[in-house]
Amino acid sequence: MKRLNLAVILLVLTSFMACQQAPKTTSDSNPLDTLAFDYSSMRTLTVDSAAVVSAHPLASEVGKYILKKGGNAIDASIAVQYALAVVYPGAGNIGGGGFMVLTDSTGQSHTIDFRETAPSSADRDMYLDQEGNVIENASWMGHLAVGVPGTVAGTYLAHEKYGKLPMADLIAPAIQLAKKGFVITESEAKGLNHNHDSFVKQNKGSTIAFVKDQPWKKGDTLIQPELANTLERIAKNGAEEFYQGQTAELIVKEMQKGKGIITMEDLKNYKPVERKAREFDYKTGHVVTMDLPSSGGLMIQMMLKMLEPYDLKAMGFHSPEAINHVVEVERRAYADRTDYMGDPDFVDVPTQKLLDDDYLKSRMKDFVPGKAGESSKIKPGLKESEETTHLSVLDKDGNAVAVTTTLNGGYGSHVVVEGAGFFLNNEMDDFSVKPGFPNAYGLLGTEANKIEPNKRMLSSMTPTIVLKDKKPYIVVGTPGGSTIITSVLQSILNVMEFGLTAQEAVNKPKFHHQWQPDTIMVEDDFPKEVVEKLEEMGYKIEYRGKIGRTEMILVQEDGKLNAAADRRGDDGAAGY
Repeated sequence: MKRLNLAVILLVLTSFMACQQAPKTTSDSNPLDTLAFDYSSMRTLTVDSAAVVSAHPLASEVGKYILKKGGNAIDASIAVQYALAVVYPGAGNIGGGGFMVLTDSTGQSHTIDFRETAPSSADRDMYLDQEGNVIENASWMGHLAVGVPGTVAGTYLAHEKYGKLPMADLIAPAIQLAKKGFVITESEAKGLNHNHDSFVKQNKGSTIAFVKDQPWKKGDTLIQPELANTLERIAKNGAEEFYQGQTAELIVKEMQKGKGIITMEDLKNYKPVERKAREFDYKTGHVVTMDLPSSGGLMIQMMLKMLEPYDLKAMGFHSPEAINHVVEVERRAYADRTDYMGDPDFVDVPTQKLLDDDYLKSRMKDFVPGKAGESSKIKPGLKESEETTHLSVLDKDGNAVAVTTTLNGGYGSHVVVEGAGFFLNNEMDDFSVKPGFPNAYGLLGTEANKIEPNKRMLSSMTPTIVLKDKKPYIVVGTPGGSTIITSVLQSILNVMEFGLTAQEAVNKPKFHHQWQPDTIMVEDDFPKEVVEKLEEMGYKIEYRGKIGRTEMILVQEDGKLNAAADRRGDDGAAGY
């Protein structure tokens, strides 16, 4: 198969942007400068054949381009991931990891776990001082917070198993975006400026693309030559480049510079894992989602099974009654997550007991409709980050892909690999640093998720596909740390119970409860009259900013694809 022409990629992208009333450029300007445009105009669309939704319009356009050139949904998802590593450095990554869920055109399901792992010399008390107290920010910021990255290995395994176009062609758009640069938005400028001092602190003596003398502003061009070179080496040499080649050497050198513990052996020994998808029926749909070490899939199944006996549709969307029911199943599922869930290669998770019908019914026995529960009285029941990003793709042949990847916190550990140009994750914070001690998202640490060498940290990422008659119906996922699971739950309910469109399901205000702390978190624009009713029920309400950035593709009854990118960011939808 012929290599995709990079000049054509640029022409397609710049021609597209010309329709968005982009500013004029001079003959000497970067051709990608024309990619400055009104992102809000690209957040939702309805198309006939194929769609891509991601955290950045440029990445979505790259996915669309790959689809139109004969690639399938897996090819497009890979190209989007590499593009996001360039245009969305706060969460898009090659220095992190994630999960892929896909269903093929026959309705068969597959998943790939490319979650990060603990380095081989990691130990359960590595973030505690001599008195056993947690060392502030040790698991969150800097070189010691980094887990062994899995993204590159995951994309290559996905391509080997299911891809069509040459891998180099899928990485080529990202190389061009890194080399030529792209125009940043106001929110991107704010993110870079807000973290300026931390970038400087964590990268002492290094010159990195994300720091400059003057503050970043909307309309500036971010050029990443070191990242472009890294991507070129990966495209040429394959995944081995990242785990055994020059890039691996640069990672280890960076670790040594900052007293990190990832070694060449850790990189060489990293392997992505194919796992059986978690599948179950809910009403008229068949849910396909990620299993452990994603806690999300198992919790979604628990919560939907607990909700199934209730008529949420009759209660009404965003009614206090419906929210009361959803919050109480969230409370109970998060309580069980805390004690029982971890990496299944290290922990015997009592999955069947957690899903037992009698057990789930017993969990709701003390639920009193119209009254707030109390987390202090609800314990695990058995007797025994927010800078993530999600993309959804559906191709013309019916292949669907949901991919959630992460660096954990915004810009991960804030450490950029010197000479390679990409941020490293801070995923070690997703382990239990100490039993009973909350991580950055308020999730309590327990023995099941303790730090062990080569172990995968428990995750909330929940890429999900809902099928009807073995054909894609909903492709959905979101970032948001501990709020991921409840956001995916609400997105599914918004469509299947309340009949919302993809745009409504994604963009309506969200709420979240995670057992501890015992509060309902609601977005600032949540209806005040509903909040007042919930307070009358006894709930403590906490207003907060944005919850997640959900990306959804919904197949309508007429067969058209309704794709919606979240209004909470610069997200974009593309398709044809």
